[in-house]
Amino acid sequence: MLKDLFMGLSQNQTLNSAAKKYGLKLGAQNVVAGTNVPETIESIKELNAHGISCTVDNLGEFVYNREEATAAKKQILSVVEAIHENGVDATISLKPSQLGLDIDPSFCEENLREIVSKANEYDIFVNFDMEDYDRLKPSFDLLDDLSKTYKNVGTVIQAYFFEAEDYMKQHKDFRLRIVKGAYKESPAVAYQDKADIDENFVKLIEWHLLNGKFTSIATHDHHVINHVKQFVKENDISYDKFEFQMLYGFRKDMQLELAKEGYNFTTYVPFGEDWYGYFMRRLAERPQNMNLIVKQVFNKKTNTFIGLAAGAFALGRMTKRNK
Repeated sequence: MLKDLFMGLSQNQTLNSAAKKYGLKLGAQNVVAGTNVPETIESIKELNAHGISCTVDNLGEFVYNREEATAAKKQILSVVEAIHENGVDATISLKPSQLGLDIDPSFCEENLREIVSKANEYDIFVNFDMEDYDRLKPSFDLLDDLSKTYKNVGTVIQAYFFEAEDYMKQHKDFRLRIVKGAYKESPAVAYQDKADIDENFVKLIEWHLLNGKFTSIATHDHHVINHVKQFVKENDISYDKFEFQMLYGFRKDMQLELAKEGYNFTTYVPFGEDWYGYFMRRLAERPQNMNLIVKQVFNKKTNTFIGLAAGAFALGRMTKRNK
């Protein structure tokens, strides 16, 4: 029920617009690293000082026209330039949909190619963040096409998909981030039970650690992290073959602890005013995240906003059913 609630809220454009307008007043600065590039670079420098790398995501939702996609491309290019000019330890994460996948795949590829090419000049890695199932194959097609020219690209494997293992094995020579999955998907294409998803998640991690190029393990679950620590020890896997990843603002103490222990660690650093959909999906992905962020993210105004949003969503569902 909670997952459905948060996924419904994440797709509400009216609430997304309100969140962009009032985000900082609601406490959004606790889940995003900045609203602009200079602020974000300062956040990256602070994390780098603790031995933590970063991957930067220019937040954006509901991109359905070329002007918005072009603006997103320019913003990401400015991040690439800023990473290079400031000499910070950071990579790029981007969503093909933000760059025009839903408008025209060829137009999207042009935008992606410009970003990947510039990043390649500066030896900056670019990760294609995967989205919902309808965009899965088109996103992999774009990755495969660009990888013929550029080697600084990689992507995400979502463990809840039945096809996840196939996609992973087809792309084992890529740098891959393995996640559980953050979208609501049909039982026809994805596991629905948490235990099944967790089991496949660990299975994929283990396989890629043994057979893949480089593995980014994206989780806040200390049980999984402890399992990976033991697995790499038992299989004599070099620390240079993998990293742990967590989201900016989540489990800060554990992030610092893992970095101090000598593990490669990367913080996923979102920035911009368009934080709402991203944040709601994080709660939908794992409602237990509420426990992780209630003290460090929520304030009275945030709780009030989410409460009103939840009420609006519930009312909308009731109205729809009564029609």
